[in-house]
Amino acid sequence: MPITQTTDGNGWGATTLGALGEGPGFRKVRGEIDVKEMGVNAIVLPPRYQTGIHWHERQEEVYFVHSGTITFCFGTDAEPYETVEAPAGSFVRIDAATPRSMRNATTEEATYVIFGAQGGFVGRDGCAPDGTELGRAGGPLDATEG
Repeated sequence: MPITQTTDGNGWGATTLGALGEGPGFRKVRGEIDVKEMGVNAIVLPPRYQTGIHWHERQEEVYFVHSGTITFCFGTDAEPYETVEAPAGSFVRIDAATPRSMRNATTEEATYVIFGAQGGFVGRDGCAPDGTELGRAGGPLDATEG
């Protein structure tokens, strides 16, 4: 069943960017699909637009550029900027205390997703239902499967 609106089931939730709002702006993903262990948001930046500078006290963030190109700027107006240009498909990790802002210097909308959390790393803890080693349980679909 294709996702066309926010929906959930027993232990899962799903939504689309369009279900969270239209046009440029901030999309609160976490609450919409009941994420409990990390922050998740999406931002659609209009052409030729930049965000304000911000940082966090405890939350490391990972940004995924979904569409367009985002220029990440590190620093404040009082110090030299470092920048990195991130095209669609890029991941950028930023320490909590690092000042950052994002720019869309292009003539098209650009969308990125932000994942944020504090605390430690949980190692690979996935389980397969029949004891099969993870990574070996999958395989190609046959011609009758969607």
